[in-house]
Amino acid sequence: MTELQTTLSEQVTTENAGETVLAWLRRGLAGQSWTTCRKILESRRVTVNGIVTVHEGRRTKPGDVVELRATAVRPISADQIVVRHDDADLLVVEKPAGIETTRRPEEAHWPVSKRLLQPTLEDLAALASLQRYQRTIPQRLPTLFRVQRLDRETSGLVVFARTQTAAQKLIPQFAEHTALRLYQAVVIGSPTAQVISRPIVRDRGDGLRGSPADQRGGQPAVTHMRPLESLGDYSRVECRLETGRTHQIRIHLAELGHPVCGDRVYSQNRDGSTVVDASQAPRMALHACQLGFMHPRTGKSWDFHSKWPQDLTAWLDQLRRQTATASVTPRQRGE
Repeated sequence: MTELQTTLSEQVTTENAGETVLAWLRRGLAGQSWTTCRKILESRRVTVNGIVTVHEGRRTKPGDVVELRATAVRPISADQIVVRHDDADLLVVEKPAGIETTRRPEEAHWPVSKRLLQPTLEDLAALASLQRYQRTIPQRLPTLFRVQRLDRETSGLVVFARTQTAAQKLIPQFAEHTALRLYQAVVIGSPTAQVISRPIVRDRGDGLRGSPADQRGGQPAVTHMRPLESLGDYSRVECRLETGRTHQIRIHLAELGHPVCGDRVYSQNRDGSTVVDASQAPRMALHACQLGFMHPRTGKSWDFHSKWPQDLTAWLDQLRRQTATASVTPRQRGE
């Protein structure tokens, strides 16, 4: 069987974590050259946790599912980006799941053609804004400045600054917690309303981010969580970020024993056990639904809302139907 016909799939363990995607591919395709493996990677057939990667230096983490697919996965295009606001100072867009918010520093030199093989939200937002005035793909994309970010698998509202001056006025609002960031998630179980205050370290002891065992050290992290809807074995909850650490909501909810449905990483406990997720979520059920801040030029308060995306809405409706069916008593069913 040639490398063009082969498919591979492997879940990364603590023992083999840290391997580059390119090295994983060459190990799986024994006998193939580095050049051949790079060509396969650039063909958009390799995914990590269901998301395409063409970055050969990306290193795997415990819990990652790395796959070589039989066919290429089409990239997200600029016309799939919903632009909510666009002016001389800032750009507000809705991020689809499956792409990074911004590009890695080592990829900053990539030409536009290579960027669009594995586009980030920054690339597509700049292109979506530009294509309203011209149809051809430019040699260079307009510069956007990162103000905040969402995880690759999280969807929802994101703001970029268009100028350094605007960034310098927007970033402190998020750093000082005066900006509003509301998320909704569907989680396993039935959590109660509470303020989760647990520090986060880069490695909790198994290669994953999380709270230190003794709750000492790390960066302070605070999440305000309240339930919105009971869905049988699951719950829809709202989370307001007081701080904005990497993977904060996912970590805090998982450590409460209520991981986000569809989260393949933080369903893994510190002791190596895994929380069973039978929800059949199409992807991680986490969405940035509200974003509020002061405009950097006018000082006016801006507030944006985003509904659940179509893929998660259809799945949520299915959970609601299952919950309603399960709540019907035998007498009501005529048994």
